[in-house]
Amino acid sequence: MVQSKFRGPSTTRFLEWLTPSSLSTLKPYNSTLSVLLNEHGGIIDDTVITKHAEDAFYIVTNAGRRDRDLQWLQGKLEEWNSEEGKGKGAKVELEVLEGWGLLALQGPESASYLQTLTPFDLTKLPFGTSAWVSIEGYNLHVARGGYTGEDGFEISIPPSQTVDVATLLSKDTKVVQLTGLGARDSLRLEAGMCLYGNDLDETTSPVEAGLTWVIGKDRRETGTFIGAEGVRKHLKEGPPRRRVGFVVEGVPARQGAKIFAQQTQVGSVTSGIPSPTLGKNVAMGYIQSGHHKKGTEVEIEVRGKMRKAVVEGMPFVKPRYYRG
Repeated sequence: MVQSKFRGPSTTRFLEWLTPSSLSTLKPYNSTLSVLLNEHGGIIDDTVITKHAEDAFYIVTNAGRRDRDLQWLQGKLEEWNSEEGKGKGAKVELEVLEGWGLLALQGPESASYLQTLTPFDLTKLPFGTSAWVSIEGYNLHVARGGYTGEDGFEISIPPSQTVDVATLLSKDTKVVQLTGLGARDSLRLEAGMCLYGNDLDETTSPVEAGLTWVIGKDRRETGTFIGAEGVRKHLKEGPPRRRVGFVVEGVPARQGAKIFAQQTQVGSVTSGIPSPTLGKNVAMGYIQSGHHKKGTEVEIEVRGKMRKAVVEGMPFVKPRYYRG
């Protein structure tokens, strides 16, 4: 992941120009999922934005989108800070936290385990908030959240300390196991979460992606943000397609599998797995509006054969976040 900090007297206004989210009302050390949009309202990347103080924000974006994101951000920053820019002389600074580690400690026992390593009372850190926490002498930025649907924490670590902290957190192998992105991918899909490059791209609007909730209610009609025209068109007229879930008979449907209704292709799968929690094949994808309602029966072409599938609501597995 790429970690960045934005600061300066017009940072809130700048980030509300880059994204459709309501950041001015965000409380300090609270976070929100958001999206960077292109001029047409397509999603350049999804991001988590954390407010540290008035006009000071910490942002996490996807490593796979690093070059595109930073080019876009730096270009828009130059435009904002120019003499004719919207910043009107109140400049914004961007600091990319090069080399910083970001460890995700996730799972039902994550809080009780982390509590043994810190005097900080983790019951006072609900989902979507963060704090500077002392962990065995390391002063680290800890955010309660993650991309698994489980309770957990994302811990930001300076480059010189990343290996030591990773070793510390994984020392009790009876409680903590190192896992790769395959485990994360199955959990995030069960939780109905998008993965950039699979379920999101620059041709997809947040309305199509089922992410309308990241658009501030106060910004949907009058907010000035990049891509607003395209987003409002989908809000007003309805999107031409929608991201939905499926339960698939037989074998799992993978990315790219075609979805049919009465022998006509009406969509395609973007992510699919055999769910380890549910014991059935689940998938998500985009389907033409009108075919998106829960319970709609469709067919998905998998390995040259048509498999029966049913549109299912997401998440497939109810998330277990700690709300306090």
